[in-house]
Amino acid sequence: MIRLGFGRRNTSYGPADIENIVKGLQNRSLVMVGLMGCGKSAVGKRLAAKLSIPFVDADEEIERVAGMTITDIFAKYGEPHFRDREAKVIARLLTQGSQVLATGGGAFMSPDTRAAVRQNGLSIWLKAELPVLMRRVSKRSTRPLLRTDDPEAVMRRLMAERYPVYAEADITIESRDVAHDVIVDEIIAALLASGRLAPPAMV
Repeated sequence: MIRLGFGRRNTSYGPADIENIVKGLQNRSLVMVGLMGCGKSAVGKRLAAKLSIPFVDADEEIERVAGMTITDIFAKYGEPHFRDREAKVIARLLTQGSQVLATGGGAFMSPDTRAAVRQNGLSIWLKAELPVLMRRVSKRSTRPLLRTDDPEAVMRRLMAERYPVYAEADITIESRDVAHDVIVDEIIAALLASGRLAPPAMV
């Protein structure tokens, strides 16, 4: 398992390294996991652009298929229904070839989803400390699980429940208050060092 968190940009890779990552994925996805506010979508979009592969947000795909927001799905059908739909959507997305796939905070908690990710992807956990997460999520009011009188207590509980499972991810990167491109560079460095990519073809 690879863990990185340097603090400054690592740009020691070049175009050939980027090409080797994309080829080494062999149609697998790079799956971003972590709690709400850790930066899965913001970092994932930049990572996809760097690798010139598609970016897909699983939550947006769930909303598109359902024709309603995730907040409304939670309110109308409850969390178990949402989690079932989420697992099915992610399983389908993982069959669509190489992409950067951002998942919701609870998605990786599903054993079936973790198995599908292991089979069809490489998982990247953006691990963030509580103060970082709270600063970020306080800027948005669309988090169903945080619609409570004590959102920080909820976040602490989620960290206690989920971090041991997120730790199963192939790569762990420290998400913190640095430029997104710093995090992207660390992910690329971790991928190159992971040993989980297919080796470059011999010429």
